[in-house]
Amino acid sequence: MTDQTLRQEVLTARRIVVKVGSSSLTTAAGGLDADRVDALVDALAKARTQPGAPEIVLVSSGAIAAGLAPLGLDRRPHDLARQQAAASVGQGLLVARYTASFARYGVRVGQVLLTAEDASRRVHYRNAYRTLDQLLAMGAMPIVNENDTVATAEIKFGDNDRLAALVAHLVRADLLVLLSDVDGLYNGDPSKPGTTRIDQVRGPQDLDGIEIGSAGKAGVGTGGMVTKVEAARIATGAGIPVVLTAASQAADALAGRQTGTLFLRTGSRSADRLLWLEHASSPRGALQLDPGAVEAVVSGGKSLLPAGVTRVDGDFAAGDPVDLLGENGHIVARGLVNFDARELPRLLGRSTRELAQELGAAYEREVIHRDDLVILRG
Repeated sequence: MTDQTLRQEVLTARRIVVKVGSSSLTTAAGGLDADRVDALVDALAKARTQPGAPEIVLVSSGAIAAGLAPLGLDRRPHDLARQQAAASVGQGLLVARYTASFARYGVRVGQVLLTAEDASRRVHYRNAYRTLDQLLAMGAMPIVNENDTVATAEIKFGDNDRLAALVAHLVRADLLVLLSDVDGLYNGDPSKPGTTRIDQVRGPQDLDGIEIGSAGKAGVGTGGMVTKVEAARIATGAGIPVVLTAASQAADALAGRQTGTLFLRTGSRSADRLLWLEHASSPRGALQLDPGAVEAVVSGGKSLLPAGVTRVDGDFAAGDPVDLLGENGHIVARGLVNFDARELPRLLGRSTRELAQELGAAYEREVIHRDDLVILRG
């Protein structure tokens, strides 16, 4: 399969998620750069008007950065409270800027703020999908961001690159485009002679020998590039190809031209929300399993029953994500638990029938249903 054919495959995408980073939208001093926002909007609006135009969802960073200058902050704060305050001010400014810019093309925007918790729970996941799908059906431009004003360390996605990969999965996108201040993935620090851009990544083996994590600001090793490669791994594993390029080349990327780095899909498409449970949830506790329960859950695709749990760690509520541990303490799975941490100890090692007879019908159920379980391999 030729590179041109592969880019044609990208060109046929009918639903695209585009993610743009803060550095591509804001000034060095903090605050939105209207010209940069307008340039991005120009590229997105043009892509929407082409024959057979795709639907586009925009995942946009920039809320915290946009709120710095108005609050008299000269740099991004380290403490969560001031980050949330900056996001509260900046989110309104960011959406107002997008609203005004898209209005030049007669396009309405809709703001969608998510936390990891919103997408790990079944009902919240369905609601998020319906909202985004309806906005697209009505011709609006969904603008997604993490809800930084309320997200705590336990429920944060961690970065908007990962959020974008998970949103692409949520909306069943055909393509994810990651826009940055770097025009692709390089085999070294781009500022040094002899380094070249990697045009195509077919799988993890193509990244062997490439150091991602030690280069300077504009190189492969920036923290930003690390998160982009991880986002590409999540998306391609879910059957979604990824183009990584500079924000200034957004129009070329959306037109299917040879720009940036193309990551080819490595897995198959799925509407399973458990990708979110694996990549966007932070466990609130852990359950130790006996060997039989590990076998039933990991190999047998079974639900976790009270009889298979030997120990409870952490302080969690019903509905929270917890890790499931094998005998050696290794994490084998993660799931959404049906009982509080305080309820579980008296249930351990007992059959659901016995529990129902003693405690009532509400206790004749799984500790974690198989539909709320994801196996964590490796």
